[in-house]
Amino acid sequence: MGEEHLMVEGYPTNRWLVLAVMSLSLVIVMLNNVTLNVALPELSKDLNADNSELQWIMDSYALVFGGSLLVMGALGDRFGRKGALQIGLVMVGAASAWTAKFADSSTDVIIARATMGLGAALVMPSTLSVVLVVFPPNERGKAIGIWAAMAGVGAPIGLLVGGWAVENYDWAMVFWINVPIIIFALIAGAIIVPKSKDKEQRPLDIGGAILSVIALASLLYGIIEGPSLGWTDENVLISFAVAIISVIAFVKWQKRTEYPLLPMEFFRNNGYTLGLIAIALAFFVMFSFMFMQMLHFQLVRGLSPFSAAIRFFPLPMGLMPAAANSDRLVAKFGRPNVITAGLILVAAGLFLFTLVEVETSYWQIAATFVLLGLGMGLTMAPSTTAVMDAIPETKAGVGSATNDASREIGGALGIAIGGSVLNQVYQSAVIVPDSALSNAGLIESSFPAAIKMGQQMLAAGNQEGAQLIASARDAFVEGMVGACIVAGCVALIAAFLVKWKMPEDEVLDSEE
Repeated sequence: MGEEHLMVEGYPTNRWLVLAVMSLSLVIVMLNNVTLNVALPELSKDLNADNSELQWIMDSYALVFGGSLLVMGALGDRFGRKGALQIGLVMVGAASAWTAKFADSSTDVIIARATMGLGAALVMPSTLSVVLVVFPPNERGKAIGIWAAMAGVGAPIGLLVGGWAVENYDWAMVFWINVPIIIFALIAGAIIVPKSKDKEQRPLDIGGAILSVIALASLLYGIIEGPSLGWTDENVLISFAVAIISVIAFVKWQKRTEYPLLPMEFFRNNGYTLGLIAIALAFFVMFSFMFMQMLHFQLVRGLSPFSAAIRFFPLPMGLMPAAANSDRLVAKFGRPNVITAGLILVAAGLFLFTLVEVETSYWQIAATFVLLGLGMGLTMAPSTTAVMDAIPETKAGVGSATNDASREIGGALGIAIGGSVLNQVYQSAVIVPDSALSNAGLIESSFPAAIKMGQQMLAAGNQEGAQLIASARDAFVEGMVGACIVAGCVALIAAFLVKWKMPEDEVLDSEE
């Protein structure tokens, strides 16, 4: 691979530069997962998008990205990981530029976001699989730790970029900002990244590919739509039923086909399985927490999107050094102990957050963010290494895709379940003043609507508006505390599973 590069023991000497390009490409994908969240209010006004259309603008990216991950990882293994990376970046960049320049309806943006999701599904597995094949085993832990750090900080950076773009320009800047970064990544990748693929050229498992797309997309659809439609809604129940049937069919197909997309024997390795579970639960906590805090900072504390995003930065400041240096701790204390400690730190941070009130100082919140970041860094990096250590290099793309899919499913579950808990507590705690009883349903179902209505009442000289705003804020914080308790319990359960079941070291020969 990469004959143009000098090699050391079969690995390119510029591998740390390769990691830098992979990290940049990864951040592009993570940015696109969250930047548009901040721009939705502006976009909805400009394009006259209703709530359903806004939901699909967000969901089209997540569904296509999550649903096609396994297939795109397999295509990278089969036809070349560098090619998959470059094609994916071109798709994301072209769709971004087209949206910023030409989109004039919500349908245009939905189609563009779906295209970006498909491109991102080519990029993300390729980044980690390239890291796996260009680094020797003794450096892999460090390299994957840096990769995981970039995956962890991409979402907070995305909020910051989105907030800056909307406050200083307009919603189109959220898309324009991708273009120069992607052009740079494409040029650097063309020069620096070596070619690699499965040398055995196994045929692609078409049946497994189709079943994996149906299973992942229907599961994600049910998770994403559950909170808004209701968990007992017919469409949600059908999507979960389709997911279950597709997963069963996928497993049976993988066991009988000669060249499976995802060999089921991977799951016999507890390091692989527990690594995926730990990653999913870490992202469950992270995305649930970020979702709540953006609302908390903007609506409870009255900050702008950009100012709210800046206040997230203690989290990546804790996460980055912990993830990048986790390999040293693993060498000294063992992988299960480091991941367990990370999950316990996450739980501790969440339980400390239950002490937060409307008037709590930001610096107390920032200290909690640092603790959460440290815990997530110590969880994500060793868990990702556990997953990638358990697979042969020939399946690096598929292995990376399962890792990415676990992040996507965990994050979607975190937002769905965290949001549902928050809403349930909020609805039971908010007190509607007598003069607003005619709008009680809207106030109880929507915290932003309650704040807006309270402000309108005050503007009209109705002092009960202040009571409504105070009650809504208190109820929201109460709901946020409830969601933190749930997420903290999830982190503790994950810590117990890892400590109890994860092996110290189960590494397959990378030449298998």
